[in-house]
Amino acid sequence: MQSEIPKIKQESSSLSANALDIYSNAIILLPREESALKTLPYGGEIAPRRKRAGHKLDSGKPFATDLPNKSGTHIALAGIDPQGSAFELLTLARRLVATHGSQKSERIAVACHELKPKDAERAVEAVLAALLAAHFTMPDYKSKPDKPTKLREIHIYGLASAGGHARTIAEAKGNNLARYLTALPPNELTPGNYRRRIEKLAREYGWKTEFLDIKKLKARGAGSFLAVAQGSPEPDAGILHLRYTPKKKSNKPTLALVGKGICFDTGGTNLKPARHMHGMHEDMEGSAVALGTLLALTELKADFPVDCWLALAQNHIGPKAYKQNDVVKAANGKTIEIIHTDAEGRMVLADTLYFASQQKPKLIVDYATLTGACVGALSTRMSGTLTNREKLVPILIEAGNASGERVWPFPLPKDYEDALKSDIADIKQCTLDSDADHILAATFLKKFLVNDPDWVHVDLSAGNHKGGLAHIPTDITGFGVRLTLNLLFDQKILSN
Repeated sequence: MQSEIPKIKQESSSLSANALDIYSNAIILLPREESALKTLPYGGEIAPRRKRAGHKLDSGKPFATDLPNKSGTHIALAGIDPQGSAFELLTLARRLVATHGSQKSERIAVACHELKPKDAERAVEAVLAALLAAHFTMPDYKSKPDKPTKLREIHIYGLASAGGHARTIAEAKGNNLARYLTALPPNELTPGNYRRRIEKLAREYGWKTEFLDIKKLKARGAGSFLAVAQGSPEPDAGILHLRYTPKKKSNKPTLALVGKGICFDTGGTNLKPARHMHGMHEDMEGSAVALGTLLALTELKADFPVDCWLALAQNHIGPKAYKQNDVVKAANGKTIEIIHTDAEGRMVLADTLYFASQQKPKLIVDYATLTGACVGALSTRMSGTLTNREKLVPILIEAGNASGERVWPFPLPKDYEDALKSDIADIKQCTLDSDADHILAATFLKKFLVNDPDWVHVDLSAGNHKGGLAHIPTDITGFGVRLTLNLLFDQKILSN
């Protein structure tokens, strides 16, 4: 897995014609006023080309061309809307970077020309995020894989602020990790192999680890998790607990991250059809996002403790697989009537959330590619959130808008619990209707929280979006790392 981040060099001066001549690739960020082009190096040569193409700076689209200089510099330029949303800006950044896709260069210039300082900061951050996503190498198993030229340097011009880019880099590392793991084929990323990969990463980052294997989970009465795991031919499922502790002793509240890590989902005895089973190796994306968020927080040396709980399993078919109308007992003592074996995610998360909340964190954020109902409600352009704290609803919306990883909260009314009443057990796992399953799933999960933590459930309907989303160029988006860092550092959700 590629982990190198290009060197980022920053110049406060504007990009001159002489400086531009040394680059084979450049991205130029301008105000939306056409007059800005008059003072741009090679602006006279660019103007007629833009006119022929019908490009306007207020179009929200990039314009690309090769300059008539000694380097034949391939430039992409665009006008920046000061009122534009983070999502719109990140999307523009992805498109700017994409214009360089066929260009092989080890360095690129990113230049702000006549932008106001605040607009320049936002634009550069977006382009940097897009570059770090686009130039990350995803898994490739071809016999003759492509060998793209590795981007080694990013030179930034015209940015007045002297602040670093540590957060953007940390977010990129976390997102890249999440996307890479999610893209691995299911015969490569089994629960056992996944755990070993994570444990190696834990040694590098100094995380404490504890693995609750099948034997330990039986001892703890985790029948909800084990119901899903019992169908697997290999007894490699379990709950992996990672712990990050700040170097300086901290009395700050603890954050818990929880992720669904179903490495492949057949649907179980309620077998999925081929069309819906294809891509089910990505059903572990929630765990990858939780892990990527932990990595980003570690890179940033967060001053609060973080627990990360990853529910690693597969939903297999076979003679031992769980089935409809089974009744199992979860670790908190609640009995669950099985209604549909393809609702396995909430089963493994139930016990995992119980163990996580037993540690009394201030906040739990869980991530899961959980329901098709959420995709039906929102499409794959944004993700759904649900919370046990009404006060967090506007905070979640603001974090989504500000980070560019947009979310929309759904309600958790008490009367929805009626749909999960069972005649034979304490609770039904789900219903056989498709109505509001994203709300019912969260209603179910809420029953397994103890000690009343603040809780945010992220249903990753935007975990895969055809053609990429915001600054991410791949279908697999790794959605959630930027959102969570915004919640923690900008919205200060741990203090609410």
